[in-house]
Amino acid sequence: MSDYKIVIPARFGSSRLPGKPLIELAGKPMIQHVYERAVETGVSDIVIATDDQRIFDAAQSFGAKVVMTKESHENGTERIAEVAFKMGWQDEAVIVNLQGDEPLIPRSLVELTASGLLNNPEAGMSSLCTLIDHAEDAFDPNVVKAVLDNQGFAMYFSRASIPWDRDAYANGSEEVTKVAPVYRHIGMYGYRVSFLKQYTEMQPTALEQAECLEQLRALCYGVKIHMSVIDVPPGHGVDTHDDVARVEQLLLDLN
Repeated sequence: MSDYKIVIPARFGSSRLPGKPLIELAGKPMIQHVYERAVETGVSDIVIATDDQRIFDAAQSFGAKVVMTKESHENGTERIAEVAFKMGWQDEAVIVNLQGDEPLIPRSLVELTASGLLNNPEAGMSSLCTLIDHAEDAFDPNVVKAVLDNQGFAMYFSRASIPWDRDAYANGSEEVTKVAPVYRHIGMYGYRVSFLKQYTEMQPTALEQAECLEQLRALCYGVKIHMSVIDVPPGHGVDTHDDVARVEQLLLDLN
């Protein structure tokens, strides 16, 4: 399956790890590892989207197609929308957003994200989720929960524990996952270009601002988000200095 496109947003600025895409892991900048994961899918259209000349130059040095984008974008979705416009991609085209700090992402998850849109033409976005096994995760506001309908589309996302099983919770939180499934949202997205054009015109919504969850903007405007339930770990991303050593060792173990 290669009838989709991959865009890798890569900003230099990061509050916790400035210059994160260029951090060296096992002899290569992290952005190169992510690009190589994208190449493994067989997709022909792979673009790195950056706002920094250093990342632009690094991407060109290992042969990647790279597009310079505005510094003013508030999130990766806006950056990808600019790339879609500059590349002249058609409204029906499907794009997978592969984060520039995910050097261990399995190929299967990239493909699954794309298939959520390719197999569901009514969807404007796609994403992933996985079943929560531990009660503490269900009640952790840093773990984003997703509620799905019977067709696999997102009904809502929240930092709160949803769905709230009245009877199970009355008897103690150990039963949190025993009755109604509680899903953890995996922040990997696919977009249809037609949705990205809409997105640039959408104003932030109260729910999005309250929960600090960008995907709620799409739901508030009536966009359907298809969710695929996975049981494959998404791979360890790089968010902190501690992650750097851990991910580097995992990469070395793969080679």
